[in-house]
Amino acid sequence: MSTDDLRIQPSRRPEITEALIRQTGLTPDVIRQVVHSFYDRIRQDPLLGPIFAERITDWGPHLDQMVSFWSSVALQTGSYKGAPMPKHMGLPVEWVHFAHWLALFAQTTGTICTPEGAAHLQERAERIARSLHMGVREHAASGGVPRF
Repeated sequence: MSTDDLRIQPSRRPEITEALIRQTGLTPDVIRQVVHSFYDRIRQDPLLGPIFAERITDWGPHLDQMVSFWSSVALQTGSYKGAPMPKHMGLPVEWVHFAHWLALFAQTTGTICTPEGAAHLQERAERIARSLHMGVREHAASGGVPRF
């Protein structure tokens, strides 16, 4: 969940979501298309595909969860209730993996979204990648002892 989600009163979510849809052209259907297309690219990718393949055996629930996550991140829907950081701890990834993830994400959003929607998603993806990278590095530096 993003810090933006924490500041929004639940009663205001629908109006904020509608404003974001108008500003960005992102809709729940567009987000679903982005997520599915992006993870199709990930699964085909020689660098990231094997990392995901080792951990995800049932893609249906994962994609549903990612649609919920990105809907929360991009449209402030509050539909995602998970905790992404612990799921990424211990992954064999460095900044090169996150940078490549960002490049694939930018290709996907640039193809599917309006320019405003692509920029909106990419800005959030960059913050998420940096945060996860820092968390993975801290986790590795601490010898795998969680700090959250």
